[in-house]
Amino acid sequence: MLSLCLALQMAVKPNVIYIMVDDLGYGELGCYGQKKILTPNVDRLAAEGMKFTQFYAPSPVCAPTRCSLLTGKHQGHAAIRGNKETGGFGPNDPEGQFPLPKSETTIAEVLKKSGYRTGIVGKWGLGGPDPGDTPMDHGFDFFYGFLCQRRAHNSFPPYLWKNHQPDLLGNPIYNAHQKATSVPEDLEEYNKLYGGKTYAGTKFLENCIDFIKSSKGKPFFLYFAPTAPHVALQAPVDWIEKYPKSWDPKPYLGEKGYLPTPRPRATYAAMISYLDFTVGEIRRELEKDGLDKNTLIIFTSDNGATFAGGVDRDFFQSNGVYRDGKMSLYEGGYREPFIAWYPSMIKPGTQCDVPFAGYDSLVSIADFCGAKAPRTDGISYVPEFTGQSAKKREYLYFEYPEANSMRAVVFGRMKAIQPNLIKKPDLIEVYDLVADPSETHDLASSRPDIVKRAKEVFAKEHIPNKDFPLPGVDH
Repeated sequence: MLSLCLALQMAVKPNVIYIMVDDLGYGELGCYGQKKILTPNVDRLAAEGMKFTQFYAPSPVCAPTRCSLLTGKHQGHAAIRGNKETGGFGPNDPEGQFPLPKSETTIAEVLKKSGYRTGIVGKWGLGGPDPGDTPMDHGFDFFYGFLCQRRAHNSFPPYLWKNHQPDLLGNPIYNAHQKATSVPEDLEEYNKLYGGKTYAGTKFLENCIDFIKSSKGKPFFLYFAPTAPHVALQAPVDWIEKYPKSWDPKPYLGEKGYLPTPRPRATYAAMISYLDFTVGEIRRELEKDGLDKNTLIIFTSDNGATFAGGVDRDFFQSNGVYRDGKMSLYEGGYREPFIAWYPSMIKPGTQCDVPFAGYDSLVSIADFCGAKAPRTDGISYVPEFTGQSAKKREYLYFEYPEANSMRAVVFGRMKAIQPNLIKKPDLIEVYDLVADPSETHDLASSRPDIVKRAKEVFAKEHIPNKDFPLPGVDH
């Protein structure tokens, strides 16, 4: 491949920072049409790099997307296909999710073999602290953040993990799932009840910068997986105050889970703007160290914006024109922002309209870095960086065993979806994503050819997984 040749010709191996934020919708960045939330640093990445318009998370929820990203397998083949927990939501419950099997090969392991230092900062979500289940057991040299995605519901946690040891933050211990009859209007008073001294996002930024600094002289891969804007709605007070009080005529009292807050819309916007700030600070660190010309930055999200925890996705038009959101295989659930920035290869202000998915990232990053990748379900999107065409493929496949149990296949502009395998296992809807991006006009009756192709793909691509059966299909 041309991209592989370019990587091999580089005098110094390129660095890669892969930023995958949590529950950010397609429409929540200025460069993707957002009008209320300020995201100048990510917008600058897009203006100076390449914006993808049809990029899909592998799943509409957290853990499966992370598994597919790291292993390059779509959800019909992946080891982790749902958010299967190993404990409850209380602060004293055991940590962790169903662990990523050690037999799976991750992008970190691939790059380590090619001489890279590998790190993850943010949310792991693919196992707990038990031996064999941590990031260090899957190819990462360094980890800082949450092992457990339930613990990550609190952005002012009592501790975060640094490799195998807890880093105590001095925050109070409380359950991040509470209801209230009222909350203090004063943000400082509110912060005493449902906040703390040390914001997780601040510690993430510190450790990203430390990892970059300590990697000098060696190529690095940094997987940065911050937990915002996943609820609970929490942000530093000064960031909440950047947004108008008039946005929030009434508080959120916890009716849809997580924590109450006096200013839900402003807090949600603040979480995203703080994320954007961290992107800017990481870029400044790269520039200061002279690494900006040789570091690929990718920015994306693990799934669409949520409906829970006080998030008002209608107010922000969080998922753009797309239908539904998190936990759905309609477009709003998993069509995501995706930005690639690499000044010495990618022309400023370019756009890619070719469909790709998060399970393409392992082979793409390996291709970019000149590393040998295992066989995966993905194809490299790196040729698109230089205006060439990626390898052609017929479709992208997705499945999601939770909620209603769903499957979808994207054939370029056409899409087929089984939206409710539990109650309607034979139902297949068809949409033209160009003419009807909001998926309002089902074309199944007029496009039997797409229905037929979809059935063939569904039968071919789904391999049963005993730990994550697909209801309505696996019996």
